[in-house]
Amino acid sequence: MIFFDKIKRVIERPERLLIGIQLRWAYYTNNQKLLIKVLYRLQLGKKLNLDFPKTFTEKLQWLKFYDHNPIYHQMVDKYEVKKFVADIIGEKYIIPTLGVWDSFEEIDFDSLPDKFVLKTTNGGGSSGVVICTDKATFDKRTAKEKLEKSMANDIYKAMGEWAYKDVPKRILAEKFMISIKKNVLTDLTDYKFFCFNGEPHYCQVIRDRNSNETIDFYDMEWNHLPFVGLNPVARNGVQPVVRPLHLDKMIEICHKLSKDMSFSRIDLYVIDDEEFFGEITLYPASGYGKFIPEKWDLTIGEILKLPNKFTPPPPRIQGNEINYALAA
Repeated sequence: MIFFDKIKRVIERPERLLIGIQLRWAYYTNNQKLLIKVLYRLQLGKKLNLDFPKTFTEKLQWLKFYDHNPIYHQMVDKYEVKKFVADIIGEKYIIPTLGVWDSFEEIDFDSLPDKFVLKTTNGGGSSGVVICTDKATFDKRTAKEKLEKSMANDIYKAMGEWAYKDVPKRILAEKFMISIKKNVLTDLTDYKFFCFNGEPHYCQVIRDRNSNETIDFYDMEWNHLPFVGLNPVARNGVQPVVRPLHLDKMIEICHKLSKDMSFSRIDLYVIDDEEFFGEITLYPASGYGKFIPEKWDLTIGEILKLPNKFTPPPPRIQGNEINYALAA
């Protein structure tokens, strides 16, 4: 049945076959420019203009291919980024590390508390995160499968995210962060600040991630913005997000961490009146996410000013190259 479904999709859209061939070719030959163009066409249904990018998603692809600052490798490494951030804003904002290992078999579970979080240092999003709220009932087998799958995934080769190139693949254990005041197991609210040339412009607020997820965007005056973005099934919450009491402090942190970067997303939490650093994201949704209404892709793109200088692209692959007709 699955085979016939694939045949049906190819008949309905025969260009998918060529796109699929291009995608495989780009992956196995490590042709990053072709990979980025094919994925952009496949995910967003339109051609990517790398020469004169205008939209936010186009400019993220440009940054992937041309903006190659070596410090980015440390920024996306879930373990190494902690030192980078602590040196700038202080250790008190860092979620405590309980251990780091090269493989799942090396994890010393006896040394870990009853509640903890495991994540892969090379993973993006929640695909490489496992949360343990009770070590006695913790499903190690499922955790091992998820974490090893994340470690095996090469985000650089698969999605064209240059910052992840050669990032060490390890497993990090962190303290499970919970509000002592509330004393209940609830999802932490994510505050994800979209920063352009060191200036935060938008905050993406994600609530109830593991139950009934909602995503809302606010400007820095905490006005709700009329769009959803990047996540395929994103929706606004019914209730507005109350302006965080710590908004000014979070904005100050974002200024410091996003300095000297054309774009970065700084993720923060507030737990019992204290701010904590989450991660630095350079390519939200890998630059393949959709905005509804679509015009916001251009609106946000106009804010992102690309640098004048960039790292030259790697040499093109010699020999026969596959047809660029659909991707170019």
